[in-house]
Amino acid sequence: MKETDAGFDLDEIAGLFTREGKFLLARWGRPVAPVMFGLADESLSIFRDVVRAVYAHAGHPLAETDPDMGANLITFFVRDWAELEEVPDLDRLTGQPDLPARLSARVADQYRLFRFDAGGAIRACISFVNMGGNLADVHPAQLAETLAVRSTLTFARDVTPSAGLAALIRAAYDPSLPDVATDPSYALRLVARLSR
Repeated sequence: MKETDAGFDLDEIAGLFTREGKFLLARWGRPVAPVMFGLADESLSIFRDVVRAVYAHAGHPLAETDPDMGANLITFFVRDWAELEEVPDLDRLTGQPDLPARLSARVADQYRLFRFDAGGAIRACISFVNMGGNLADVHPAQLAETLAVRSTLTFARDVTPSAGLAALIRAAYDPSLPDVATDPSYALRLVARLSR
């Protein structure tokens, strides 16, 4: 099938949201209220500005607070996964017992999990980023953009920011589309919007 103007064809779009044979594309169903832990002040302002820009481009609002959680886009930056053991109620926050040990065993750079509302839309995204390894020398703005983009939709694999991906995210936030889709044919609706 012919590629869209954004550079994605139908199968590529479907593949971005298919994990273990199951298609899921969910977007945020409420304003995003971000908070970040473990950053120096100069980096914190960069991350805040980038998150604001990514969601503005998507056409999705930010908020100072979330009525249920206070913050719903939560990012923890550490130098070693063992630092997460100091986070109060981490098991309850994530629903993932022994998360620091499991991330350390995987030699992971980052980990992300989503929480969903009753209708299936994203209600929270919690990310953990290990700055003590491969990400130590990444420019803060580049890392901020990558993390923000990956939090916008339930991508089935890690994606890299690009103009085409930004267009795809904006298309997925079209107000006429639903907040969640589980049928791969939904990719046709995105292709149609990207081909205009």
